[in-house]
Amino acid sequence: MRPEFITVGTVVNAHGIRGEVKVNPLGYDPSFLTEFGTLYIGGQPVEIKAARVHKNVVLLTLPGVEDMDAALALKGKTVAIRRTDAALPEGEFFDEELEGMTVTDAATGAEIGKLRRVLHYPAHDVYEVAGEREYLIPAVPGVFIAAVDADAGAMAVHMQKGLAVDED
Repeated sequence: MRPEFITVGTVVNAHGIRGEVKVNPLGYDPSFLTEFGTLYIGGQPVEIKAARVHKNVVLLTLPGVEDMDAALALKGKTVAIRRTDAALPEGEFFDEELEGMTVTDAATGAEIGKLRRVLHYPAHDVYEVAGEREYLIPAVPGVFIAAVDADAGAMAVHMQKGLAVDED
């Protein structure tokens, strides 16, 4: 089952004295966060007055946050989006949608384990799957990933020798 909200960042500080808040995106391109009119900060919906990218962070102007003290009061709060507000290309998913999925062998249907976390590497992502053994499965559709059903919380993979971490 897909989560309703996706965590996309954290408020890390105030920026300047006019109440802008600095948001560190968690694994996302900072410009991605500027595409949303409503963000959920600390679980509460907030209409964004202005958003801009500054270096590798996002600076937000929020209603009711007019000075540095008000901005600092938000420090440490999570920033999320509603999943239905985000449009990803076909076959792409947020990490939170994948984590916790049941992973099975595409050839046999046998359960391998649960997808524990998504590791991000320059070439491609790698899925860490934990069951009776631990597996590191490259997130390469067609080669290692046979199918992903985010609504059912299931992933089928093509098992190959060497995917288990304790295997030679």
